[in-house]
Amino acid sequence: MSQLYYGVAYYDEYMPEERLEKDIAMMLDAGINVVRIAESTWSTLEPQEGEYNFWHIDRVLDAMHQAGIHVIIGTPTYAIPAWLAQKYPEVMVTTASGQQKYGRRQIMDIVSPVFLRYAENIIRVLLGHVQHHPAIIGYQLDNETKHYDNVGPEMRQQFILSLQQRYPDIRQMNADFGLDYWSNRIDNWQDFPPPESTINASLGSAFAAFQRQKVTDYLAWQSRIVAEYKQPEQFITHNFDFEWRGYSYGIQPRVDHFAAAEALTIAGVDIYHPSQQQLTGREIAFGGDVTRGLKQGANYLVLETQAQGFAQWTPFPGQLRLQAFSHIAFGAKMVSYWHWHSIHNSFETYWKGLLSHDFSANPTYLEAKTIGADFARLSATLDALRCENDVAILISNSAMEAFNWFKPGEAQTNVYNDIFRRFYDALYDANIGVDIINDIDADSARYRVVVVPALYAADDALLMRINRYIESGGQALIGFKSGFSDQHVKVRAERQPGILNQSCRVSYSQFVLPQEVTLSSCSDLHLEQGEPVELWMELLTPDDDPRVQVLARYQHPAWGNYAAITEADYGAGKAIYLGFLAGKSLIARLVQRLSGQTAGYRFPLVTRKTINKAGNPLMFCFNYSATAIRFSLPQAAEDVLHGVRVNAGDEVCLDPWGVHIYQFTPGD
Repeated sequence: MSQLYYGVAYYDEYMPEERLEKDIAMMLDAGINVVRIAESTWSTLEPQEGEYNFWHIDRVLDAMHQAGIHVIIGTPTYAIPAWLAQKYPEVMVTTASGQQKYGRRQIMDIVSPVFLRYAENIIRVLLGHVQHHPAIIGYQLDNETKHYDNVGPEMRQQFILSLQQRYPDIRQMNADFGLDYWSNRIDNWQDFPPPESTINASLGSAFAAFQRQKVTDYLAWQSRIVAEYKQPEQFITHNFDFEWRGYSYGIQPRVDHFAAAEALTIAGVDIYHPSQQQLTGREIAFGGDVTRGLKQGANYLVLETQAQGFAQWTPFPGQLRLQAFSHIAFGAKMVSYWHWHSIHNSFETYWKGLLSHDFSANPTYLEAKTIGADFARLSATLDALRCENDVAILISNSAMEAFNWFKPGEAQTNVYNDIFRRFYDALYDANIGVDIINDIDADSARYRVVVVPALYAADDALLMRINRYIESGGQALIGFKSGFSDQHVKVRAERQPGILNQSCRVSYSQFVLPQEVTLSSCSDLHLEQGEPVELWMELLTPDDDPRVQVLARYQHPAWGNYAAITEADYGAGKAIYLGFLAGKSLIARLVQRLSGQTAGYRFPLVTRKTINKAGNPLMFCFNYSATAIRFSLPQAAEDVLHGVRVNAGDEVCLDPWGVHIYQFTPGD
């Protein structure tokens, strides 16, 4: 895979007319060099049990190979055929609202032995048929896999069995989960209640973790099957997705991406985002940073992103290029659209592909041609880029699940993701490059700063690793509610933030919901006028220790004596504790304070620094606005997109929704 890949999902079987030859000609003209097929069409492959139809698969594979276009084969298991649901109703997933009826995709029970038997059969039948075809470069497992809120009898029984193995003495489970409350105690495994109806956050979080583990197990099971057929040079990937709010918004609550990615040889992702006036690049960035982190900083595949998509997503001129090169800047080595052509009927009729319903060249397709040409021309320069960031954000599915059991005030959303995105977006807007991590370990020492937002549930060992990271010279920005409960979502009995008090040297026992509260500075920390206190407010008291100082207090008639932000020296490092949800500008300033960085370019001028295979530093510059931006470079560089030399200090103009890529060489 020593090149950039530019691709589309392609479904010949959806076409209302014979198009294959014409489509391939248009793909070649646009620089498309990879297509993704097969994952959506189990019913076409197996129209009746044991009857197999490979005609569409074979003709596309042969035609693509003849044209020099690579193919990714997807296992066709995320959308089951009607005959399977009719013959074996138990394969339909049961959620809290009951067993689902056939119709939409992703309605199967991924722990059902019957489903798994038929899924394994169709995987083996398909891969056994295609495994030696020279067009195939890799395989995609399933599609945007999740547990689909599965609370069916098989899921429940497997969960109970896992608890029995974990707790030979059931009394210990009652103690860990606090089940004496409201008479929720369970003293006989046969009396185990439906976990989906529990009011106990500890039991509910344990069940959610088990559901996520079943997704990990399911993808690992598919990976083992595919590995029996794939060639050594072929990859195994999966298209992870994120919390959906009409677009990719935050960390996926139904999958542990880091655990599930262990079954893959290369990570893959689907990233969708607002467009037109709302295009910011933030979703492209956080999606890329998360996915790059799944394989220790390795490059990844964008298996789906929008070309046109919804009507509100049809890109302005220049935006398709801006989006494509943004993916590359964050470590992608493939950008692939969902999908090539617009569908003429059924559920996604108005989710448009690269081509519109008339199949003719349109402005989006014509812009794609320029991207394909640039990808081919610059592949040696832009392939396998390496991101070397010295700031990381720690995320946790366990903390997310636990935090969202106790949402502050009247909040209704996934509040953990709201907080994560506030911290992430703050750093993105300030052009502070970050990695996304899910643990603190020996490798974390390479980060100058680690940001810890809302780590509500964590075991003692993780909190002690955070302390050791700081003691050894690390700098940490620790957000409110961190360290509050243990891994069982049992609140720690000592004054908060519990174990983190060791490094933060601050404590509290009371908290309130802020109402018209702002901040007052007690230090050299610059605060903007009326700096708001949002969502949550811990009434902090610093330890009686000269190594801790108050950076800011609450501006409030009752709470004005309490600290809001503290900074403590601990060993060779430093910890800033933030007792509330701060605005983006303040978060960025606190990280810059810890890292020693100074404010530079800011959004809508977005910059990202990478290193290419030749060892040359690159800087991508993106204008995420409809107004031209003028700026100067700190040193001489070559604009590789436009083939011009820029001297240090020269002013350059970045067009609305424009892209520049600067390559620096030693001696410049």
